[in-house]
Amino acid sequence: MLKYDKVLKLLEDAGYNTYKMKKTKLLSQSTYQKLKDGTTNLDGKSIDRLCKEFNCQPGDLMEWVPDKKE
Repeated sequence: MLKYDKVLKLLEDAGYNTYKMKKTKLLSQSTYQKLKDGTTNLDGKSIDRLCKEFNCQPGDLMEWVPDKKE
């Protein structure tokens, strides 16, 4: 599964909140909230915008972790 803790930390450190997301159109407010809730994935266009904004690579935004076996 993909985890987005890295991008959430990056956004938090840069002072992004739901208002700034709406103003800059970096991510939609709903996508941002769903990322915080852990209920969505980022599409390619969103990853591209984030990488441009923060001058980083996709691996700086997310990480893959194996699913927990039940």
